Amino acid sequence: MGLEMEKLNLKMKDISGSTLKEVNAEGVNFDDINLSKSKVNNANMSGMNFNDIHAGEMQFTNTNLSGTSIQHANMSHMRIDHVHLFGTEFVNIVLPQEGDGNYDSDGNYKPIVFNNCDLSNMEINNCNIKGLKINGVLVEELLKINNFDS
Repeated sequence: MGLEMEKLNLKMKDISGSTLKEVNAEGVNFDDINLSKSKVNNANMSGMNFNDIHAGEMQFTNTNLSGTSIQHANMSHMRIDHVHLFGTEFVNIVLPQEGDGNYDSDGNYKPIVFNNCDLSNMEINNCNIKGLKINGVLVEELLKINNFDS
C-alpha cells in the first residue's frame, strides 16, 4: 500500500467521531487535546510519552506500548486486560492528593484489584501495604506472624 504524505497542522478544530485507518502517524504531537472515549486498535505505540493525562475511558486493543512512559496520569477506574508487563516498573503510585480531580477527603477509593494474574517474580519494595490482601489474607498480618517489619 502506498501512502500519500500529508502533514496536518490542526488547531482549534473539532474532529470528534473521525476515523483514522491504515495511517502512519509516527512522531505526531498531541498538545492540550481531548481524546476521551477514543479507541485505539492494532496500533504500534511503542516509545510514546504520555504526560499529564486522564486516561479514564480510552481503550487500547492489540496495541504495542513497549518502552512507553506515563507520568502525572489519572488512570483511575481503568481496566487493563491480557497485558504483558515483564520488566515494567510502577514508581511513585499514589492516591489523589487534595486539589486533584478525584480527591476524596474521607479516603473512600475503590481498591486496585489483580485477578487471574501471574505475579511470578514480582517485587514490592518500600511500599505502603496497609490493607494489601492476597487471596483475602492481609499481608500485614502475615508479616507480623512471621516477625517481619512492614
